[in-house]
Amino acid sequence: MAHESENGSEEKMAEGSNDAELLKEKANQYFKDKDYENAIKYYSEALEANPTNAVYYSNRSLAYLRTECYGYALADATRALEIDKNYIKGYYRRATSNMALGKFKAALKDYETVVRVRPNDKDARMKYQECNKIVKRKAFERAIASDEIKKSVVDSLDIESMTIEDDYDGPQLEDGKVTLKFMREMMDWFKDQKKLHRKCAYQILVQVKDLLSKLPSLIEITLKETEKLTICGDTHGQYYDLLNIFQLNGLPSETNPYLFNGDFVDRGSFSLEVILTLFGFKLLYPDNFFLLRGNHETDNMNQMYGFEGEVKAKYTAQMFQLFSEVFQWLPLAQCMNSKVLVMHGGLFSEDGVTLDDLRKIERNRQPPDSGPMCDLLWSDPQPQNGRSVSKRGVSCQFGPDVTEHFLEQNKLDFVVRSHEVKAEGYEVTHSGKCITVFSAPNYCDQMGNKGAYIHLRGSDLKPEFHQFTAVPHPNVKPMAYANTLMQMGMM
Repeated sequence: MAHESENGSEEKMAEGSNDAELLKEKANQYFKDKDYENAIKYYSEALEANPTNAVYYSNRSLAYLRTECYGYALADATRALEIDKNYIKGYYRRATSNMALGKFKAALKDYETVVRVRPNDKDARMKYQECNKIVKRKAFERAIASDEIKKSVVDSLDIESMTIEDDYDGPQLEDGKVTLKFMREMMDWFKDQKKLHRKCAYQILVQVKDLLSKLPSLIEITLKETEKLTICGDTHGQYYDLLNIFQLNGLPSETNPYLFNGDFVDRGSFSLEVILTLFGFKLLYPDNFFLLRGNHETDNMNQMYGFEGEVKAKYTAQMFQLFSEVFQWLPLAQCMNSKVLVMHGGLFSEDGVTLDDLRKIERNRQPPDSGPMCDLLWSDPQPQNGRSVSKRGVSCQFGPDVTEHFLEQNKLDFVVRSHEVKAEGYEVTHSGKCITVFSAPNYCDQMGNKGAYIHLRGSDLKPEFHQFTAVPHPNVKPMAYANTLMQMGMM
């Protein structure tokens, strides 16, 4: 009898493995079709049928990487290696996850392992060397930072003596000032893939740094009965889609105010064009054009996802340093009519955070790994009550009860945030109290999502959603300027 039941359990196990393989194949197909949500779903089902297969964890890890769930990707890669410590792809996946999270030393350790096991693997050696370079550079930067109080790039610039060559026939500031005429010319110039003169770019950056540094961390405005504000989410270097927003919704003006909710740069390969356009409008309409910081307006993200590489390719390393300084002065949240709060990421890892706490944040820095400033840039909502570990590996996920409690305590109606790609360009969750808006359609040229923006009127503060689809752009691929480690990790 015992013999028979052993055979029966072996057969069941074999059936489970077969089922799991079929599910994996299905998931692989979804992955190839860039439907990562369904790929994750079927890899998860394959793992339920056969929970000891390192390949399934590794594949799901890559799907999580594609959907920017770096925390989950890291956990899956680690699990794959616990099952099979000789599984080389597991080390690659874990290294890529750690790179995405800015944990360069941990990534280096895994690349070292791969090089040791495969000494003749050129790709592995190249990744190891690239990662090692970053680790050394970070150590050098830390050493310099502790040696001296950091001087601003502005102090070493002599903009007045920068000459604009006779053969430059592009836009120029008028008497050092941004005008509507200049903005129209600059947008057309960028549309033709031409480069703004470095003197003009520096003038914009120096002036916008001065303007932003005088603002509070929490911007508070009142929309009058007749006024309407347009809120846009992530734009991620998708310049031609930004132009389309202005085409559909009108150029910014004193009577057509906008709020852009962070993540202006990285991934899309026209990030400079996006950010200089947004900074230009901030200078032109300081009281009617608003910009909040996203998690991509930070050094770590810019080093990995393309903005640093793009600025260095189109201008200089010095200009990137100045962008970094300017980003640190971007406000972190905005409140309308004491009723609607907007931030890039979301709510907080701990209860009891008040608007006054947000006003007091010293924001002129790279964001810390935890606390309210980190949460404002990084957190995400979840459908279930309470809080969970973040799928991104940074900050947390917060449930409807957390939202309800925060709104009640601060006498607010709802929050608007961005930070996550949504198929329809927006999503309403937590019984209408947590709204996501995302304004980069067909994100990274592959997600197939719509973009959206929100109209908020002073008369009723009810969000009105407007969707749009991606427009064609010149043939420069997303991530063209990204760190080679990320380009390869995301293949």
